[in-house]
Amino acid sequence: MLWLVPLLFALILIRIPIAFALGFVSFVGIILTDPSMLVNIPRRVFNGIESFTLVAVPLFILAGEIMTKGGISNRLIRFSQMLVGFLPGGLAMVVVISSMFFSALTGTAIAAAAAIGGMMIPAMRKEGYDDRFSSSLVATSSTIGPIIPPSIVLILFGVMASVSIGDLFIAGVVPGVLMGIGLMIYCFYVGVKNGYKARDSFPGFKEFLIGFKDALLALIMPLIILGGIISGVFTATESGVIAVFYAIIIGMFVYKELSFKDLMPILLNTAKTTASIVFLIGNAALFIWILTYHRIPEMMIDLLGPVADNAFLLLLLINVILLIAGTFIDTISAVSIFTPLFLPLVIAAGIDLVHFGIILSVNLTIGMVTPPLGVCLFVTAKIANIKVPAMFKYLIPQILILIVVLLLVTYVPQLTLFLPEMIGNLVK
Repeated sequence: MLWLVPLLFALILIRIPIAFALGFVSFVGIILTDPSMLVNIPRRVFNGIESFTLVAVPLFILAGEIMTKGGISNRLIRFSQMLVGFLPGGLAMVVVISSMFFSALTGTAIAAAAAIGGMMIPAMRKEGYDDRFSSSLVATSSTIGPIIPPSIVLILFGVMASVSIGDLFIAGVVPGVLMGIGLMIYCFYVGVKNGYKARDSFPGFKEFLIGFKDALLALIMPLIILGGIISGVFTATESGVIAVFYAIIIGMFVYKELSFKDLMPILLNTAKTTASIVFLIGNAALFIWILTYHRIPEMMIDLLGPVADNAFLLLLLINVILLIAGTFIDTISAVSIFTPLFLPLVIAAGIDLVHFGIILSVNLTIGMVTPPLGVCLFVTAKIANIKVPAMFKYLIPQILILIVVLLLVTYVPQLTLFLPEMIGNLVK
């Protein structure tokens, strides 16, 4: 039954929706094994989505939608401009800083690309920045979203791998910051090379305090979420509820840019996105069951031989596979497919699952800006009104920077693990 795995990828390559491909492959596997097992399908699908932790997914999607509509992104951009806007390439650095802040509020790359790109690409065009550079930078900066907590990708991995969501959230902080620093160094280089000079000087102390005060309520939210999870006041799932109520209060009663009539389309968009994710997870659970039943992960370990026993080579192979797969499989689908395939290999090689979760997430977010799928590229290309191939001149160096960060995260585990370990010791 090992052929079920290549069958799945064959269906994906001919553009069958991934959720349906997972369901079809599982159905074929059951029919050829024992047709009487078909009665197990509803139970297996339901078991896959019957998780309290998964409730966090629609909650963070909803919180992100509310924050985008509630004026939070405007304030984050203005504050970011005060921090780095005076440097060469400063407006480009504002994109990266804003994306890091915004990522810590929404946890999704697409939301960050749309919100930040809608404001920053026209502003950068006005200051003489090349649209190709601006649109590619907004796209690559948005990939920090699924790494810096909260992260929907990390929530899904944590559920499927039975790993602490809190540990995954904390472990994502340093890799996300490294991605941001790498992109900011590139922005400085491009700014110096192309003469993208800043018009504004560093703001005075009073002006800085005013900007900080305006953005403070937005900046506090990730601290509340992480602080609550670390201290044990609430779980990762309950933090999603906190995020939603906080976003509504700030957007509706403090910033006053959100109204009751805005809530219905926001709820509708959240329901549509959640339904597609839950349907995918249910079919993935069925796929995992048929893989386990036929001992396919064990077959893969035997097939890989010495590579499966060598953590260095195994991680290199996994990185290559995920980077290629990320070019044509969306992030949520890829987590659902590759987590059950790689988990037994990773456990057998003695690799920490929190570390692997971050490796998986960084890999797949790079796929969000890698053609031909590269969904974030299409979002920013539409905003800038250019073609995706036009970005390649500036996009390729940015992707290489992200790959360097990926290699650091992969082969220097303490970059990922020291923060969860340190906080765990403090809590004890």
